[in-house]
Amino acid sequence: MSPVKEPDAHPRLAAAGPVDRRIDADPFWRLLPARMPRRWWLFRPFDRLARSWPVFKPRKGVLVVRMDGIGDMVLARNALDHLPEALGVARDDITVLGCDSWGGLADRLFAGYRVVTLNEHRFARSVWYRFRTALRVRRLNPAVTLNDSYFRRPLMADSLAWIAGAPQTVASLPYISGKTRGIYTWYLSQASRAIDTGPYPVHETGRHAAFAGALTGREIAPATPSLAWDAPRPGFARQGPYVVLNPGSNEYGRRWPFANYLEIARRCIGAGLRVAVIGGPKDPPPAEGLAELDRLDGAENLIGKTGLAGLLDLLRHAAAVVSNDTGPMHLAIALGTPTVAIVGGGHFGCFVPYPERVTPPRVRFLWRRMDCYHCFWACPKRDAETDSFPCVAAVETDAAWAALRAVMADPDPEAR
Repeated sequence: MSPVKEPDAHPRLAAAGPVDRRIDADPFWRLLPARMPRRWWLFRPFDRLARSWPVFKPRKGVLVVRMDGIGDMVLARNALDHLPEALGVARDDITVLGCDSWGGLADRLFAGYRVVTLNEHRFARSVWYRFRTALRVRRLNPAVTLNDSYFRRPLMADSLAWIAGAPQTVASLPYISGKTRGIYTWYLSQASRAIDTGPYPVHETGRHAAFAGALTGREIAPATPSLAWDAPRPGFARQGPYVVLNPGSNEYGRRWPFANYLEIARRCIGAGLRVAVIGGPKDPPPAEGLAELDRLDGAENLIGKTGLAGLLDLLRHAAAVVSNDTGPMHLAIALGTPTVAIVGGGHFGCFVPYPERVTPPRVRFLWRRMDCYHCFWACPKRDAETDSFPCVAAVETDAAWAALRAVMADPDPEAR
């Protein structure tokens, strides 16, 4: 591969340091690599064509590839704000490349930055959509591309970073398995730098801080996730204090049994609190559970009814939130809402629980440790795919109720 030219001006990156790793690959192997997924071969000619597409404007600015779910985006958000001053660029010279799933929040959560979003599911499946999107990314023509997710999909994040064709592409070392070693080697061997942000299972807030520190040449401490979200109280919030219950998840196993949520709802109502039950329309609780919920006077079924911005309004003004390990859990914590999170052990410590130094005082993570932790959610101990993981189901309702009472009783460190 021919050497790339450094950009003539900003952005400025700190020199390579002790956390940089060199990933080498033979040029012939890169031409005909072994052990690559079939979909990579299908997409390869279209990705290469997009990368080679002529763009008649000067290279400028920084492209940050952020192809994450909502929760991962929340954990990465704080580290982004270190980049403008450290790299010598304005906020509007930084483009965040993200997902449509949270694109509706971009104007408020990424104020001052440019944001481009895409449908990650169509990008992974449709050749035509992928090619059109790849041309859109190529036309951004950045001087530097950054790609720092640890658990990422190479045919998504790494391919987009490669397609952008920046003279400098800096990536973090991802989690690499035997199955993904070939494809990651192919992309990382063509990056300018590969930064080691620590061994598994370092928490994501620590990884993003380490990556930003390597770019800026100074130590950056992990920070508590926080989001600025000012909004008037929604109609439901104006009727009195309420607790939000979030029983959903795109992975059935991470769902605490809905019967437990119903018991928490009963106890909240008995304590004089109203209850709002949220979730996406594609992952509703069992029908019999919803029928029981409808019979509870003081509980409101808002599943699939809030929209994303409305969800943040509801979380922001809640007395507390009880949630599975999902995006709304991270949103609630970042909004400063007292939160009880029911978590399992699939990749314990990477996303949840938060390290003590970044856990807000009014947040409790509840788990039941088992010897099968770090299974990466390949659980052999449940009878059906719609069952909760045993480590999730083992969290007791009494423990969740006690934690909920504790976070609501703790003094608020800041006026909400």
